[in-house]
Amino acid sequence: MSSRLVLNRDAGAQGAPVAASGAEASVGMDLAQAASFLRGGGAVVFPTETFYGVGCLAAHAQAVARVYQLKRRPVHKPLPLLAAHAAQVDEVAELAAMPRGLAAFWPGPLTVLLPARACLPQALVNDQGLVAVRVTPHPLAAQLAVEAGGALTASSANLSGGEAVRTPQQLDPALLTALQDMARQILPSVCGNDHMKNQQDMPPVLLGGPLPAGGLPSTVVEPLRGAAGASERLRVVRAGAVSVAELVAAGFTVE
Repeated sequence: MSSRLVLNRDAGAQGAPVAASGAEASVGMDLAQAASFLRGGGAVVFPTETFYGVGCLAAHAQAVARVYQLKRRPVHKPLPLLAAHAAQVDEVAELAAMPRGLAAFWPGPLTVLLPARACLPQALVNDQGLVAVRVTPHPLAAQLAVEAGGALTASSANLSGGEAVRTPQQLDPALLTALQDMARQILPSVCGNDHMKNQQDMPPVLLGGPLPAGGLPSTVVEPLRGAAGASERLRVVRAGAVSVAELVAAGFTVE
């Protein structure tokens, strides 16, 4: 059965999350419920500064595997991570390896490839031992990472190869159905109250906060080692919201 997501128009300007399947609708997860679901190994759709993302706790190997399954994403493509603050970044990556000048772009849409910590599932780490991570400026995404207790995977909320979306109404019904099926399987084991158990018929989608801005995705860069005294060097892995001109203006040599 396909699912579609609608907003409850009686819930104020931000709108409460409501999932509709056929003629039935139920209120979606609030922040505390979404965080609890993530801690139990679930995956949640949530807004970021650029687009809606689907993610889980980065250090939870089984949850990471679920995200790959939900998105039908090839396992050789590591998922990017999103953190609430620099301390969360340091829990999953070696923050000391990041050039200091890049910190000025956080929080913001700049994803940096850094040496991964051993706590991360191998699926999130590339062949060079690096993980892609950024600090998000989106208040709800950051709060979700804080409440869940760690950095989150934050791939766009679509099936692999699909278009990124910036409104809940644009979410792919096939993705919502897969999320709803996942919730039915794991909610009873991770949620200890009847209210949460009654949410098994809705996809785990967290709404609220500012809508994603859309436009370009986050820029992805890899710091490169240079000779002593030379300017910091970066390789742009993916062009995006932070321009090469901005990186050059910050004192970096971009390749």
